[in-house]
Amino acid sequence: MISRILLTFAIALIAVFSFLTHAVAQQRDHLTQQEVDLVKEAQILDKRIDVFIKATERRIMVINGSATAAANAKQLKKDSEKGWGELPTGSRAELVSDIAKILDEAITNIDDVSARDERNPLIAKSLRKLAQATNTIMSQLKPLATEAKSEAEVASFELLNEDAQSIMEAANKLPPEILTDKKAKKSN
Repeated sequence: MISRILLTFAIALIAVFSFLTHAVAQQRDHLTQQEVDLVKEAQILDKRIDVFIKATERRIMVINGSATAAANAKQLKKDSEKGWGELPTGSRAELVSDIAKILDEAITNIDDVSARDERNPLIAKSLRKLAQATNTIMSQLKPLATEAKSEAEVASFELLNEDAQSIMEAANKLPPEILTDKKAKKSN
């Protein structure tokens, strides 16, 4: 009797572990391995944000199908030589979800630096860059959001929209950018 209970318990435990293993194996990374390496190499906040922005742009290229266009062939070759590797793959829902997760990771990076040194001038610079890129991303993906059919795709667009709103709200709280002499000369 006790051995039967133990056997049933062992079978149930094996089933749970195999389910958890399968669920973890199904989880998708939002960055390619090459992009992860580039993020690790970019230790300065604004450079790291540049990597995140470029990673989102690469996914937008795939979503829009412009990865095969001749105009982008040169850029893709150049990116590949710089360590970016092949373009990411996946369904539109997966790629939009990747973009949302990348923006979320960028927000987390800015928050981490802010928690350690809130006077760091790279925080405002990075947030402005991220907000500008987010505006571009949202303008490119907004038409596609209305075409979303699956629940996964709708959820991905909702997550992306939430992250974009957080970024824009934070950027709107920044004081006006102070132009230095170098920036003032460039704008004239």
